Amino acid sequence: MIDIITTIINGLSLGGVYALIALGYTMVYGIAKMLNFAHGDIIMVGGFSIFVFFNMIGQPLLAVAAAIIVCIVVGLLTERFAYRPLRGASPLAVLITAIGVSYLLQSLAQIIFGAAPKKMSAFSDLGMLNIGELKVKIATLITLGVATVIMIALTLFINKTKVGKAMLAVSEDRGAAQLMGINVNFVIALTFAIGSALAAVAGASYILQNPTVNVSMGSMPGIKAFTAAVIGGIGSIPGAMLGGILLGLIETICNAIPGLSDYTIAIEFALLILILLVKPTGLLGKKRREKV
Repeated sequence: MIDIITTIINGLSLGGVYALIALGYTMVYGIAKMLNFAHGDIIMVGGFSIFVFFNMIGQPLLAVAAAIIVCIVVGLLTERFAYRPLRGASPLAVLITAIGVSYLLQSLAQIIFGAAPKKMSAFSDLGMLNIGELKVKIATLITLGVATVIMIALTLFINKTKVGKAMLAVSEDRGAAQLMGINVNFVIALTFAIGSALAAVAGASYILQNPTVNVSMGSMPGIKAFTAAVIGGIGSIPGAMLGGILLGLIETICNAIPGLSDYTIAIEFALLILILLVKPTGLLGKKRREKV
């Protein structure tokens, strides 16, 4: 019974990381109507930023805060110079550009830091918390707690604030929102900034569970988080949360079962296919009417 509870807690923690990344995907798609496949590499930027600033100042929280600022700047520059000029271009052109930005960030990181993984030993052993017979990593609880707080705060921000409602308006009809006096460029740039900040936090959470940083650290988590966003319903914030948590639980449970551990990734993507066959818009996604 204790092992089952531990597995579920670990799954929720991993799902929280995927959900944080998926929120970045789903916000950008929901508002800007584009898939930012460079989003996973912003996690890598955050990871290396934490590595650099921690070695400089020796304070984990300050290093994470500095990494958030760096990721926001990178996200805003990417939006301004790579995506904004293609605002009216075809989806294929935007997709190719996103892939190009992804490889550019990876190449720059490899030139600066090299291909060898960098150890983050200070993040590797935060100890265990004993709750009766249950032993849980403190890093796991931190990840789960931070993910939960951020998800709640983001939901309240979108639904309760004036800027959040402007984001919803741009998501529904960009042209009508602009006619109502909403600064569409500002809203989309803010969306990229928030998504990039979430990627930095997700990078910190990833390091807590895997205390190394490398050039490709955001690639597979980014793909899985995109899968989570699609499963939950891309464009839906609750859907991104649900998809991330669901994927994290499935991955952790499969890895805990010897006969299934080798097929974990196949099972995750099979789930994606199954859900899309039954409900093409995802679990919480809504059908949108396309204007002709």
